[in-house]
Amino acid sequence: MGPVRLPERRLPPPGPPLEGALVMPHRYLQELTTASVVAAQQRYGSRSAIQRMTAGWDTDATLSDDEAAFITERDSFYLGTVGENGWPYLQHRGGLPGFLHVLDPVDGHSVLGWADLRGNRQYLSVGNLATSPRVSLLLMDYAHQRRLKIIGTAQVTDARDPASEELLARLSVPGPAGRVERLITVKVQGYDWNCPQHITPRFTEAELSDALAPVRDELARLRAENQALREQANQQPGRTP
Repeated sequence: MGPVRLPERRLPPPGPPLEGALVMPHRYLQELTTASVVAAQQRYGSRSAIQRMTAGWDTDATLSDDEAAFITERDSFYLGTVGENGWPYLQHRGGLPGFLHVLDPVDGHSVLGWADLRGNRQYLSVGNLATSPRVSLLLMDYAHQRRLKIIGTAQVTDARDPASEELLARLSVPGPAGRVERLITVKVQGYDWNCPQHITPRFTEAELSDALAPVRDELARLRAENQALREQANQQPGRTP
């Protein structure tokens, strides 16, 4: 596999900061960089580097074609929510590539969505979303050491609601048998690409199959060639098979 480049950073002029917000054009970090985060950056000496890195780097809340393609290629992601007692909860969501959809944008925000299947019936994520719609998504591409982080606000729709039929049809995909209980959409508030440092490459069965195809073809050719040479040798006069 050849090297994979991270999506290019878009550099439109940054918009005016929200009143009282930290002056930072990077929407994802603007949302998450609190006064306590700034204090930690200053304490450990990264504040100036972070400001230089994000200067003029405006990611806003609209995913580009690069992010959309990356998302639709994933077969899983991690979903973070927070309960009313303040404890965070992280859950894995998986399916066939394409089960996480990029829907039509709303008010300048990209929207993601997926059909949520019945699981272990603890309903921790669903319960957390009833009190706080804020979520964090982490999407990994271990093979190419890439990761995309997304924050947004989620909306949960009961799949039994007749008004959800159109959305259900849009989000349903072929895959493992399971009962769709909910439809979850996420209005993107910001996103960020992480560096590949410390991501251990891991490969799916399909990725290994594609990578090893030339090796299998070469092995088949060598076996056929070896068999032909054996047959040729056995046909020599006085040669006993």
